[in-house]
Amino acid sequence: MDNNRFWSHYGNTISILAGILLGCILGVLFKDRILVIEPVGDLFLNLLFTVVVPLVFFCIASAIARIDATMSVRRLVSATVAVFIGTVLVAALLTLVASWCWPLHPEALLPGNKGVQEIHSNPGQAITQLLTVPEFYLLLSRKSMLALIVFSVGTGIATLRAGDKAKSFRAFLDSGSEVMKQLLNLVMYLAPVGLGAYFACQVGKWGGGLLGTYGQSIGLLTGVSLFYYVVLFSGYALIAGGKKALRAYWKNNILPSATAIGTSSSIATIPVNLESGLKMGIPSYIANVVIPLGGPLHKEGSAIASVVKIFLMFTLFHQSLSGPVSILLVIGVSLLISVVEGGIPNGGYIGEILTVSVFGFSPAVIPPLILVGTVTDTISTLVNATGDTVSAMLIARLVQGKQWMETAREGVTDGAGQ
Repeated sequence: MDNNRFWSHYGNTISILAGILLGCILGVLFKDRILVIEPVGDLFLNLLFTVVVPLVFFCIASAIARIDATMSVRRLVSATVAVFIGTVLVAALLTLVASWCWPLHPEALLPGNKGVQEIHSNPGQAITQLLTVPEFYLLLSRKSMLALIVFSVGTGIATLRAGDKAKSFRAFLDSGSEVMKQLLNLVMYLAPVGLGAYFACQVGKWGGGLLGTYGQSIGLLTGVSLFYYVVLFSGYALIAGGKKALRAYWKNNILPSATAIGTSSSIATIPVNLESGLKMGIPSYIANVVIPLGGPLHKEGSAIASVVKIFLMFTLFHQSLSGPVSILLVIGVSLLISVVEGGIPNGGYIGEILTVSVFGFSPAVIPPLILVGTVTDTISTLVNATGDTVSAMLIARLVQGKQWMETAREGVTDGAGQ
């Protein structure tokens, strides 16, 4: 990989991490005197908050409004939805268990916050407040992110139903989506400076102990992701087609894995996944639908990261994560983020804002979540991208039955090497 390609893939990540590292060093050196640059970090966060509401609306509504009616092959679509949701839920539940077994130990704490305590009392009322608002203007607040997403999905569906009469409105949604993406890109140019200033002030206030807590969460996220990549993907392949499917998957998953690591992009891995999927014996009509859909919409690695970040958030505000409503919210938010992140550029940052808004914590926790997500982006992308082909195997098993590898009519070079 030449320097230009390397920088195009990793330049943003390297710049952000360099800014954060420099900020931490300045925090250690200058301690509370560094607080003079605190407005710089606040400026970046405020700009990010301002962009997020219109960005989420336009991206989600326009994506749904562009759905091709020819994709509605019932059995295939039903199997795809079931497998995508099922595997993401398994990833989230596995991470929940791992987070309880290996809890994060706070070496430093952010100030207390009421946060999730407000949603414990009445589950029905909590769900109503999370998913709806009594007045339209309240949708314009980042604190109403879930309600905004519900409204965006509804707008997209209504646009589809309106057909040709909504042609101009569909074009408006597409244009708005592109404009908001470009605006977010402009804001993200400030990320190295803004996040560097934030971490300088945090280390200056609370000391370097915060970094130890972040390191624990990064270790937990990496460990769960690698376990899921090796063990769960192998299990899925065995369920899909036995030992033959297992051999076919791992023999042909080397190039997609290398591409995911090299590009740090699920979308960039789609062409390689398509080629490798056919070599695995996946029928072409299944691979050609499932893998392109999976790139933006099926992200088990993001679900794992989401759960770890939620536990980190609770740890930093010295609160415990318990109660059925909270657990259901963790799972639901992880499932939602696994979809939302793929449809929005720099979707990880939007996921962090969504997480904080749902649980009602202070925006002060967003930069630490961004740090963890940035450091672990490559391992999360590896799980996100390579999970699409094994999911396509499971879908082939559901659609075509046990003998799907033998009955595939295209792309069946003997993936098992026999």
